[in-house]
Amino acid sequence: MDSQTREDGGPSGGEADGAAVSPDSGEAFSGSPPILPMTAEALRFEVDGRALIDCGSFSLAAGSRTVVLGPNGAGKSLLLRLCHGLLSPTSGRIAWAGLRPQAARDWQAMVFQRPVLLRRSVAANIAYVLSVKGVPRHRRAQCLAEALELGGLTALASQPARVLSGGEQQRLAIARAWAVRPQVLFLDEPTSNLDPAATAAVESLIGAVHQAGTKVIMTTHDLGQAQRVADEILFLHQGRLLQQASADTFFQSPSDSVVRDFIEGRLPL
Repeated sequence: MDSQTREDGGPSGGEADGAAVSPDSGEAFSGSPPILPMTAEALRFEVDGRALIDCGSFSLAAGSRTVVLGPNGAGKSLLLRLCHGLLSPTSGRIAWAGLRPQAARDWQAMVFQRPVLLRRSVAANIAYVLSVKGVPRHRRAQCLAEALELGGLTALASQPARVLSGGEQQRLAIARAWAVRPQVLFLDEPTSNLDPAATAAVESLIGAVHQAGTKVIMTTHDLGQAQRVADEILFLHQGRLLQQASADTFFQSPSDSVVRDFIEGRLPL
């Protein structure tokens, strides 16, 4: 499936996706096999013989909000696609707690910078995903209401999705992806085209998703956003992972001069 049809993380062959859902529980991924930690082993991705990603090995655990940070062109979006399985590495591999990659992907979702929304109402966009993912009918109304509330979209439920503001559309995309309770939610530059107020609303939603128990892995080049959102930072530069650390350690003890230059604004974005 191409990335356009998976911009909210859509099931194979569908318009929108998410993660599998436990049919009898409103709790996040209750009863699902744990897919974390995720481990990247000697990860490398090439195009025409040129390495765009060569970031070695690293692991991502449950719990913390992970931000992949770096300047434009660092390979952040490529790394997310590799982790989510939308791209296959040239060498190395991604492993999810010993599960087969497809089995693990059933419990993941991804939202891209420009969400793809259906020509339906806000509520119908979310209801479609719940139906496609096989959530039992008696559970759908509750799941829908919870997703609308989480996204701050209850008052907009009957509005056509495609007439919403950019920030509202992004909140819908995130709420729709979360509606089926993925264990991991990938967010690719979720606020890159938003004004400060809309950015703050999306960041608040990211915090709510985290509090609900979903692991958030997101990209940004915005240092301020990384400071506000991240528990853990992976710093990527020219496709290489230069530092993985807690947010406090990253900002207080940069690992080398390139990281320090980026933090101090001397490395171009």
